[in-house]
Amino acid sequence: MAKQTAFDRRLARYGDELKWLYCELYHGDTEAYESFLQMLRRSWRDRKRPLRDQDLHREEDPGWYRRRDILGMMLYTGAFAGNLRGVEEKLPYLEECGVNYLHLMPLLESPKGRSDGGYAVSDFRAVQPELGTMEDLEGLADACRKKGIRVCLDFVMNHTSEDHPWAKKARAGDPGYRERYFFYDSWDVPREFEKTVPQVFPTTAPGSFTMLENGQIVMTNFYPYQWDLNYANPAVFNDMTENLLYLANRGVDVIRLDAVPYIWKELGTSCRNLPQVHTLTRMIRLAVEIVCPGVLLLGEVVMEPAKVAPYFGTTEKPECHMLYNVTTMATTWHTLAVGDASLLRRQMEILCSLPRDFLFLNYLRCHDDIGWGLDYPWLGQRFGTDEVAHKKYLNDWFTGKFPGSNSRGELYNDDPRLGDARLCGTTASLCGVEAAEAERDPFQLEQALSCDLTLHAWMLSQSGIPVIYSGDEVGQLNDWSYREDPEKREDSRYIHRGDFQWDLAEHRKDPETRQGKLFQLLRRMERLRAQEPCFDGDAEVWVEDGGDSRVLALCRRKGDRELVCLFNFSRDFVRAGVDREGGYAELMYGSRYDNIRSVELYPTGFAWLLREQG
Repeated sequence: MAKQTAFDRRLARYGDELKWLYCELYHGDTEAYESFLQMLRRSWRDRKRPLRDQDLHREEDPGWYRRRDILGMMLYTGAFAGNLRGVEEKLPYLEECGVNYLHLMPLLESPKGRSDGGYAVSDFRAVQPELGTMEDLEGLADACRKKGIRVCLDFVMNHTSEDHPWAKKARAGDPGYRERYFFYDSWDVPREFEKTVPQVFPTTAPGSFTMLENGQIVMTNFYPYQWDLNYANPAVFNDMTENLLYLANRGVDVIRLDAVPYIWKELGTSCRNLPQVHTLTRMIRLAVEIVCPGVLLLGEVVMEPAKVAPYFGTTEKPECHMLYNVTTMATTWHTLAVGDASLLRRQMEILCSLPRDFLFLNYLRCHDDIGWGLDYPWLGQRFGTDEVAHKKYLNDWFTGKFPGSNSRGELYNDDPRLGDARLCGTTASLCGVEAAEAERDPFQLEQALSCDLTLHAWMLSQSGIPVIYSGDEVGQLNDWSYREDPEKREDSRYIHRGDFQWDLAEHRKDPETRQGKLFQLLRRMERLRAQEPCFDGDAEVWVEDGGDSRVLALCRRKGDRELVCLFNFSRDFVRAGVDREGGYAELMYGSRYDNIRSVELYPTGFAWLLREQG
């Protein structure tokens, strides 16, 4: 009798559910399902031995990605080191940063000038030529694996570039490939869709459909050159899943599912978060569990917590391994601008009520803009906040237009008609470092650096995986030169996508410089997090009343250890704390307290207070 393979063992475990979901979604199309199974087996056979061994090891240690010592960094390959080989050469720097989770921003082939920052993919199995080759990507992944660094890569699910071979064949009239997209001969159906589908980019790319030069109309929810895929066609699901597994077989550890709530379209709906999306996500999870169970799925769900949490699935039927903590990120910046932590406290109360096995990826900045998707009904009820006026205030504050603001950001997709816009900028520039250096004001600079460090301390205090945006570790400023580049100037997000400043990073060991102060203090915080059991993902976490609305008090407990984290989001000296007797030691700076009812916090300052043992 032939020995049962790992593939067969996993298929026996997950196959019945996979077949049931597949045939239910695709109306009993067993032929398509059998083709899907053959693809899965082929993908497993193509998986090289070191990756199979890693899969087995991670199966035996299912909590491998939940440890408190994981620290991520996201970066653009070209901006960081020129190309993939350059990134490999810079791995010692990433190790020095403590990075063991590396998110490489979109690097698959996409057309120049019509790439949407790499999110308009024309070939899922080729790297942008200027960045290297697929062999270079695999070589980098191999080098990272030997150093214990996990690699994350974007997978654009919702659409392809209009230059993708499928799109080219569809444009030419091939009916089999037209069925992979949403093609119409008139505006009748598209107009019905647009009655209920919100616009993604109402200013820069209004509408959800584009008319081609031959009069055909195709669904394009994002930009006109990004054609939405029709996942009601099983050929689309089969082939896109194969593309995902191809990337996993290159050594990618984490697959970021881009814009996953959008992938199922249905007339008369918003085409967001439909039940079929969760069916598809669960099927992808099952495919991964069968072929490469050492690979994780990271869902990009840029929505409020009530709509985000379902993408974890259930304990019995999980979907994504982890999700972005988007709302907390946006609420953090709101809190900094208003100097009041009430909304952030409410946000954390919601998160703390979720199951502890829900794993979030926490961040301050990323490649994208900051959208003000705040809990405006609650703000309106509690403070009488008007949504339009408040968004204008936030954008005025972070672009330095509001009196007293030292922030220097740039608006994205500004639509004066709606009174809405999104915000771009690096962490340091938004915290005031850019303005302080321009004005050569040392006091202002100290305040800005304190703000920057406090925000990072806040990110590191949350449960989940903290991810730093490349350049933030040395306080990189906005790159205003994007305005002079014809391929970038229409997209203000490039203000925080500038080339990494290696000359400035050379100062990271000098504590007298801005770069050195940020780098060394941030590394100290990261090491403390990695060492302290209270930061474990399964720790008990809750918020308390800190005695002042300007302060957030976050408490963490693991066994008999307790950590109280206080964050002052105002620009004032504040005394705040929680009702605790006994000795507490401040982890960062070494102060000791007999009780922590009234702790002095510097403007935009913080304290990590650990209860002393015995």
